[in-house]
Amino acid sequence: STHVIADDRRTRKLLLHREEIDKLIGEVERKGYTLIPLALYWKGRHVKIEIGLARGKQEHDKRASEKERDWDREKQRVMRAKNPPA
Repeated sequence: STHVIADDRRTRKLLLHREEIDKLIGEVERKGYTLIPLALYWKGRHVKIEIGLARGKQEHDKRASEKERDWDREKQRVMRAKNPPA
């Protein structure tokens, strides 16, 4: 083993073609877009990451999701009240 402890927080090289990097940077700089890691896995001694480009929700989408989430919680509450655990 080595006596040197590797810095796990250092920046890593992104192995993409220049055009791919420019395209991703251009998309991220536009309003509402972000890069998110979808998968992280080992391939031999290399770590590979699958990234996705996503757009954030609009305000009306957030309200609809929130309403649906609240309704699901309320349904669970009612079901638990009607069917208490044995």
